[in-house]
Amino acid sequence: MSHALSEGVWLFRDTCNVYVLVRGRDAVLIDFGSGDVLDHLDGFGADRVTDVLLTHHHRDQAQGLARAVAAGARVWVPPVERDLFTRVDEHWQRRDLDNYYDLRQDRFSLREPVEITGTVPPYQTRDFGGHRITTLPTPGHTLGSVSYLLEAGGRRLAFTGDLIYGPGKVWSLAATQWSYSGLEGVRHSVLSLYELADRAPDLVLPAHGDPIDDPPAAFDLLEARLRALTDSRRDTPWDARDWHDRPFEVVTPHLLRNRTSLATSYVLLSETGNALFLDFGCDMVVGAPVGADRSSRLPWLPSLTALRRDFGVNRIEVAIPTHYHDDHVAGLNLLREVEGTEVWCERSVADVLAEPWRYDLPCLWYDPIPTDRILEAERPVRWHEYELTTYPLPGHTLHAVAISFEVDGQRVIATGDQQSTTWQPGERTEILNFQYKNRFRIDDFVASAKLYQNLSPDLMISGHWDPRRVDASYLDMLLAKGEELAELHRDLLPLSDVDFEAEGVGAWIRPYRVRTAPATPVRLTVEARNPFDRTETVRVRMATPAGWSCAPAEAAGTVPGGRTTTFTFTLTPPAVTCRRARVAADLTVGRRRFGEHAEALVDVR
Repeated sequence: MSHALSEGVWLFRDTCNVYVLVRGRDAVLIDFGSGDVLDHLDGFGADRVTDVLLTHHHRDQAQGLARAVAAGARVWVPPVERDLFTRVDEHWQRRDLDNYYDLRQDRFSLREPVEITGTVPPYQTRDFGGHRITTLPTPGHTLGSVSYLLEAGGRRLAFTGDLIYGPGKVWSLAATQWSYSGLEGVRHSVLSLYELADRAPDLVLPAHGDPIDDPPAAFDLLEARLRALTDSRRDTPWDARDWHDRPFEVVTPHLLRNRTSLATSYVLLSETGNALFLDFGCDMVVGAPVGADRSSRLPWLPSLTALRRDFGVNRIEVAIPTHYHDDHVAGLNLLREVEGTEVWCERSVADVLAEPWRYDLPCLWYDPIPTDRILEAERPVRWHEYELTTYPLPGHTLHAVAISFEVDGQRVIATGDQQSTTWQPGERTEILNFQYKNRFRIDDFVASAKLYQNLSPDLMISGHWDPRRVDASYLDMLLAKGEELAELHRDLLPLSDVDFEAEGVGAWIRPYRVRTAPATPVRLTVEARNPFDRTETVRVRMATPAGWSCAPAEAAGTVPGGRTTTFTFTLTPPAVTCRRARVAADLTVGRRRFGEHAEALVDVR
């Protein structure tokens, strides 16, 4: 069944609503369903489909996509969900099935991967088959869901996927439960309705249900019902409108804190109308899905409207991350693409951002994040009326910096996640936030406390806790805690015999993850540590799967006590494919064999 909605815009009913945009004899489709629409193009005055745009990954939207690819159509998908199209076979292999607490409907995905042309660009307007279409992130039904906006026949049309079914109704509430007991998608749906309403569509075209010709009334009724559902599980109502419209708190007149972001981002305002972000991870978070795959994390930009409206910002000119963790950097590429923002970064952080697959570290973002300007540590850099300086700040992670600057007469230091605050009844406790896998070293927090004392800030801002006024007693307390932590590690570890530092590791292979072709050599480097207090010979022998070759088979060098050296190996797999083949570095120092201290994973495709 099909009918015309506007000049050149048709609705075809299938496993979902498929919208057909016709220009000349060519068609662009929004969502695809089973693919039966290809058998009816004549009825729309079209001969071929040039492009297919998906609102989200669910099977009822996309189960026939192989037909579109076979017909030569270009396929475009939401950025967050691209792996659920192109690598869905891997998703099926690794998805937890036993004792799982992840209730996302990511098993309502394609059975087999399909080739895509690319991803749709959030917040940008692009030409698809002669149609100027704007992509707007609208999470709710899934975290990565998008809507498409199009001017046609003198009206603004919004193709909204499953964000809304009809006035006051959604196609699925089960889809909005992204964890074992949460309603994360319900809250995101409310924010997405606000985002969509700000674009003032005249006609809303859902993936299920009928066209909606009074969007404001339909949105208002749905918002009220969704908020009633989420408030039924709270002691106090959620002020969703305040969360959406007023995300920023004023710390000083020219320093803002985004209370809705994860991790907390700060904004430095210039009298020029430009803004500088300190960290920018996930904006306006009201709950996150269980899981760590790409479709569980959403970079989007809803807070920028308030930044411009309330604080006169013309451009987000620069962003500087304190460290590489995903919750601090996830939105940097999107800022660059949409706002033209430059990323400035201290070298040690920039290296991890640029090549995350080289490192075996937690909290890495999925994609490379290029740095536009490398900042040298302890060397001031000028941004308009401000001078900012980065300082090495290992502890929470080896690859981190403190960022020091003065604003409105206040000396401020941004410390990322170096220390955290917990609250007990009537008590506030400072916790030194170390994770061994982040390359924590025993004296890191002593060094950071001494740095703070040297810089003598008035105000400390961090990634997850409220800004803190700083005095000498607080800095003395951090130093005492750092010294206590170091002493405890020295008491507990056999450092006088074998010193692998707090991390307990003597070798690292880079890249940690690498891809090559069958029978094609791949080059790996191994950094190895001498854990003794004397000079010794350090030897590394590479352990490989059966049928692989390695040159050299073993490498050795003389290394002073407590130092590291680096060896290079060339590995060649056999002429077969495999996923995540394991290779390891077997470490011997002097007469002591420590075994396979490091591994790397190799995909042969």
